[in-house]
Amino acid sequence: MKQFRLNRLFNPKSNKCFDVAVDHGFFNEGPFLKGIEDIEKAVNVLVDAAPDAIQLTIGQAHYLQNKAGRFKPSLVLRTDVANVYGNKLPDHLYSRMITQPVEQALRLDAACVVVNLFRIPDEAEITDQCIQNILSIKPICEQYGMPLMIEPLVFQSNEKAGGYMVDGDVKKILPLVRQAVELGADIIKADPTKQVEDYHQVVSIAGSIPVLVRGGGRASDEEILSRTEALIGQGVAGIVYGRNIIQHPNPAAMTKALMAIVHDGAQAGVELSHLTQSH
Repeated sequence: MKQFRLNRLFNPKSNKCFDVAVDHGFFNEGPFLKGIEDIEKAVNVLVDAAPDAIQLTIGQAHYLQNKAGRFKPSLVLRTDVANVYGNKLPDHLYSRMITQPVEQALRLDAACVVVNLFRIPDEAEITDQCIQNILSIKPICEQYGMPLMIEPLVFQSNEKAGGYMVDGDVKKILPLVRQAVELGADIIKADPTKQVEDYHQVVSIAGSIPVLVRGGGRASDEEILSRTEALIGQGVAGIVYGRNIIQHPNPAAMTKALMAIVHDGAQAGVELSHLTQSH
């Protein structure tokens, strides 16, 4: 049954997945809402652009799942909420999982659930909470055949970076990705590395588990397209981008450009030209 749901995520033409993350409102950060203030409109635009999946929360999934027809994107359900993204970290950090996450995902007809695995300097307790979340959800995922996507995130020091900033050090990313695999991930959603040419190491350390790359912070069109082409060349199984889609002036056109790179092997320069013409 798990494979049946995975078949809904991975495009049969390329065996890769493009998941658009629109779950940012879950984390109580004002800047995260840019581009998704009207969530229904944002989801409608994305559905028309037809990525493989859209990542949403229990409170917003209905905007996707209420749509008629067989060919809409699959639902990836975010199952944990955390308070680790602000410019100043609060005294008490948490990562809490929704109640009965897999059962709720089944009721929403999700194809996958996703949960975080944080590594934050000097905050071992938050990693412990993430591991407890994973340990609790994994057996239920197996019971119901629900694919589990684990998102290992290596943060820079909040004092140094001034907010939610990933650390692209491949030496830190590799052990956390491997830990996520050891904990039972069916899919890995991992940070980009500082040097894109290092990313094959992340793919290798995950073994047979497909690796999808996070988009990270907002970047220029040229950077995000060229980086995506390079990552596909490094052997990744797809991408999970959020702000680089939903905060783009033309989310539909950017989605289509990235789909062409991920699934058709298109060149970034060609898609950039098309994208520029669409503005």
